[in-house]
Amino acid sequence: MNEKISIVTGARRGIGRGIADALAARGHRVVFANISTPESMPPGAVFIPCDISDEKQRENLLAQVIEKFGKVDMLVNNAGIAPAERRDVLDTSLESFRQLMQVNLEGTYFMCQLFANQMVKQGNGRIVNVSSISSYTSSTNRGEYCVSKAGISMVTQLFADRLAEYGIGVFEIRPGIIKTDMTAAVQGKYEKLIADGLTPIKRMGTPQDVANVVLAIDDGYFDFCTGQVFNADAGFHIRRL
Repeated sequence: MNEKISIVTGARRGIGRGIADALAARGHRVVFANISTPESMPPGAVFIPCDISDEKQRENLLAQVIEKFGKVDMLVNNAGIAPAERRDVLDTSLESFRQLMQVNLEGTYFMCQLFANQMVKQGNGRIVNVSSISSYTSSTNRGEYCVSKAGISMVTQLFADRLAEYGIGVFEIRPGIIKTDMTAAVQGKYEKLIADGLTPIKRMGTPQDVANVVLAIDDGYFDFCTGQVFNADAGFHIRRL
């Protein structure tokens, strides 16, 4: 089978959908791995329900992909959740902390582990973990989210190190302020901050901006750069005076 098989978690909308559509437009057979069914999908795409925090659902996802296609060329770990309620770090609930760790961090870690073992068997593959500028930026009203994203940065480094001997690249993308349904409620606030100089590039990002990084990784241009972090953030990461 010459066509590439790519799995995108959390592909129903937002950044994940942008990545899935971009890969599909390139000719990949894209697997939408979401909790809920997408309203539409590009031609050739398939939907396999998966809650990445559930071990059996992760295993079922891999089993179905291998049964249908026989291989996995790329895994994009994009699925994640935000706190149901933003609360000061002095008042973060144990329930919220555990929920975000289970989905964002534990889910991503064991998705990497599961699919890395498959890729080792195949002798090829790439893994892309979508984290956030929150992996290194303090937001004291959603500390559990920041900690979960910081953990993904280390997950990327660990698997990049371990899989290098097999020629399997592992990469991290840190999106900045991206225009999606998730940011719609605070879009005005972010647009003002950006206009006032928060980022060198004075606009919010789009899912396509993040998808373009995935496409470049897919091209193989960064296969010698395993463990690389790509800041898709309008230059937010630049320290400025």
